[in-house]
Parts: sequence; structure tokens; C-alpha cells
Amino acid sequence: MSVNETRIDRRALLAGAAALPMTASSAFAAADMLGMATTRFNRFGLGGFEVTALLAGTQTVENPHGIFGLNASDADFAAASAAANIPTNAAQFFFTPTVVNTGSELVLFDTGLNPAGITGALAEAGYTPDQVDVVVITHMHGDHIGGLADDAGTPTFPNARYVTGAVEFDGWDMSGNEGFEAKVRPLAEKMSFLDGGGSVAAGITAVEAFGHTPGHMAYMLESDGEGLLIAADFANHYVWSLAYPDWEVRFDMDKPAAAESRKTLLGMLASDKIPFIGYHMPWPALGYVEAKDSGYQYAPSSYQMML
Repeated sequence: MSVNETRIDRRALLAGAAALPMTASSAFAAADMLGMATTRFNRFGLGGFEVTALLAGTQTVENPHGIFGLNASDADFAAASAAANIPTNAAQFFFTPTVVNTGSELVLFDTGLNPAGITGALAEAGYTPDQVDVVVITHMHGDHIGGLADDAGTPTFPNARYVTGAVEFDGWDMSGNEGFEAKVRPLAEKMSFLDGGGSVAAGITAVEAFGHTPGHMAYMLESDGEGLLIAADFANHYVWSLAYPDWEVRFDMDKPAAAESRKTLLGMLASDKIPFIGYHMPWPALGYVEAKDSGYQYAPSSYQMML
């Protein structure tokens, strides 16, 4: 058979197949809709440390102007949001604890909303709760202490010691807050308390960022000349907090002090070009701060931490 004859036969075959009616037996079924999904962990090296951000939960929150920019007009809030191509009727919140393997200890910063969220994220990242040596609580809001124990009071991290700020603990000690009483106070005998500049472990130093809560702390990681800030909640939105650090936030307990902490830490991150993990930044919550106009802008990490 010649080459031309082969081509004719193939064309005839394809034409014949196209003429056949499509039946259930000859058609492939459509793929099922699987719903929105994302990864649960992001791991990278920092000098001799290994850092793993964990997505312990995410939720949609309505009316973000009722949370951010309380001292900004509706028009200014809408204009800032439109410029960033984000809606004003809803925002997506992320809850991002972080695990740091120092080579000698596994250190967990914050615990999410509940035990299921943090243990599920840990499991996907390859860890078990009994492997956690140190739990650091940056501050006592419920989305940071919720995973410390279950409703029966059983600790989630049976082998851990606990670290938190002295000012923070004292600020909640007489508050009568149910979450503090249920999750934090039962662990007080296993806790050590530090001030700004205090050390959790070699290469992990507390940084005062008061205002969001009475003794809110960030933590600086430093290993082999590389640095990263575990920023917690000093800035809670990548646009409304960074571009407008003076905008008031509903959850900031001392709003003027929180604004000063934002400006101080954002300025430091921008000038020193230090990456940070923000607890509520868009997942995977890792990025840089750049000065822009009278405020700052968020620059998500690309491949910098992979090199």
C-alpha cells in the first residue's frame, strides 16, 4: 500500500467516526466538580532551620470595613479596595501557625482555631502532635490558642513546653476570658514567660509588637545569616493593614499602640528586606514588605526561599 493510500484510508476512517452518533456508551463522563482546594503546608529552609507554614483554617468574612479601616470613610475604603482589585463585601481570612525545626527542637508558633485544624495541617506536613517540643503563643486571641486543648481539656501537644509573653499573660490573667481560662490557664505551670528580646531557643527571639493585645509578640528567626519574622497579628491584611498602617482594626485592643507597632515593624521589614510569615496573610502567608507612597505594599514570596 502506498503512502497516499494510507492517508486516504485514515481520512476515511476519521470521517466515518465523526459521522457516528454519540451514545452514552461511546462518550466519556464529565469529571465531577471537586470544589475549592489548596495545599495545607509550605516548607522551606532558613539557614540551618526548616520552616513550615501550616494552613490550619480559612473562612470568608462579610463586611470587612466593619473590621479594617474603622477610621476611614466608606469612599476611601472602597477606593483602596478597588485599586487592589479586591471586593468590599467580603474578605477571606487565613489562619497560619508555623513550625520551625531548629535541628534540636520542633517549635510551633500558635495553634489555630481548634485541635482538628492544627493536627490535620500537621499531619499533612508529616508531623504528629507528640513531636512538638515547644509551643509559642504570640497572643491570647481564640484563633491562636484554640488548638491548645480539646473541649475536655486534654492538651493537644502532650510532650511540649509552652512559651508566651509575660505582659500578654498578665494582661489576660484577670480578664475572665473563657478561652483563656479553658485553654491557657490549665497549662500555666508548664509555661515560661519572656519579655521583648527574650529567647525561645537559639536563634528565636521575641519582638515586642504591643497593641493588638496587651503583650502581643512577634518572633525573629535567625540562622546562618538568614532571617525571617513570625509576624503573628501586628498586620492582619495585606492591603488594608500594609498600605494604611494608621487605619484602625476592630480587634486591636489598643488601637494607637497597634498602629505604632505596625509602622515600626513594617518599616524594619522594608528597610532590612526581611521576609515574614503573617498569620492572616494570603496563603501561603510568606512575603516581603516594600515602601510605597505614605505606606507599604505586600510582595508575595516567589522562589526566593527555595534557593
